[in-house]
Amino acid sequence: MAVLILGLIVFIGVHSIRIVAARWREAQIARFGAGAWRGVYALLSLAGIVLTIYGYGLARHAPVPVWSPPFWMPHVTALLTAIAFVLIVAAHVRRNHFKRAIGHPLLCGIALWAFAHLLANGTLHDIVLFGVFLVWSVVAMLAGRRRDRDAGVVYPPGLVSCDALVVVIGLVAWAIFVFYLHGPLIGVRPLG
Repeated sequence: MAVLILGLIVFIGVHSIRIVAARWREAQIARFGAGAWRGVYALLSLAGIVLTIYGYGLARHAPVPVWSPPFWMPHVTALLTAIAFVLIVAAHVRRNHFKRAIGHPLLCGIALWAFAHLLANGTLHDIVLFGVFLVWSVVAMLAGRRRDRDAGVVYPPGLVSCDALVVVIGLVAWAIFVFYLHGPLIGVRPLG
């Protein structure tokens, strides 16, 4: 569990700098340059995610049960993660209504993904992993919305064609991940 926690501290810590130390971040970018900042940021992010994945794998060998989810909960989780995939895609497609309404659909999608996984997993390492991502994504989304308000950011009007693209790509990506990748990569087949 220690490796999982270390990985989360590194990964979430790097991704929280803009929230807790925006002026320091700007000063470092000015001092070292945007390229150097991005390089260090990427390396630390990669180290954090590798430690998190490795630590999660280690923790799965000695699970500590906290609660037992009902047998039908994986189906609820599957539905919520399908929506999360759509929101994550919405962050990368221009001029969609999801982005205009939410402002930060990537963070909203991560929050929904984490919440959905908390519903279906009752071990301590799952609660730590998904709980940290849930809390962080909600805090980051609120901070992002505040920055948008302060900067007067207005997202362009959405187009139905862009919404359709977001939904199709999101659901196809979700289906590929759930039915073909989740089992080999994570070791769990969510829908059997």
